[in-house]
Amino acid sequence: MSSLSEYLHLVAPSKAGILLFPGFEPLDVFGPVEALQMLSHAVKFDLVWIGPTLDPVSTAPKDLMANDPTFKNQGSSIDTRVVPTHTYDNPPDDLEVLLVPGGLGTREHWPSSAPAVAFIEKTYPKLKYLITVCTGAGLAARAGVLDGKRATTNKFVWKETTSWRPQVQWVKLARYVVDGNCWTAAGVSAGIDVTLAWIAHVYGEEVARTAANHMEYEWRDDRNWDPFAYVFSEGP
Repeated sequence: MSSLSEYLHLVAPSKAGILLFPGFEPLDVFGPVEALQMLSHAVKFDLVWIGPTLDPVSTAPKDLMANDPTFKNQGSSIDTRVVPTHTYDNPPDDLEVLLVPGGLGTREHWPSSAPAVAFIEKTYPKLKYLITVCTGAGLAARAGVLDGKRATTNKFVWKETTSWRPQVQWVKLARYVVDGNCWTAAGVSAGIDVTLAWIAHVYGEEVARTAANHMEYEWRDDRNWDPFAYVFSEGP
């Protein structure tokens, strides 16, 4: 083998998908995507966006923001939309990594979360890796793919999210947890940490450190310590 890049081309994943659903959390997606974009400067790596349809997917649909009991509705309009490249019904055949964000749209009572759960259940057996961020772990848990595995999730809504699937071995103090091919992160910004850790695992720590440095990001690489487990010790 003449080079590291040629070796990685043969054995490492080269295509990841971002699972989109109405009410996904922006940083859960764009933090990891920034790290993956940095990775793409070092190795061949492709990213696809998978939504319910090919219509733009909003981070803050008006009906969700008006009715979700978790946050007060101030009447604000702050809406980021992403246009999918693929749909739940027609994902790429060669998808190797799926990243599942959290957000208000993951709530069990919100109808649009059910198709996302079904997609994870259908797709997981074909994947090399599943990465979840924040309450995205709740979607994966509801799909049954985390049963018997250690996992973590957002600490602010810890009680609610972990109640969705008691068959999961939830780890409250963790910044992120690795169990088999499942990588689960705590809330929001922890998605950057778990993505950098995954990059280090697959492509080497030097690649991950370079990505973090170019992002000017202070990587929290201690997987067992999340201060927000204490900040939100009495959270919902």
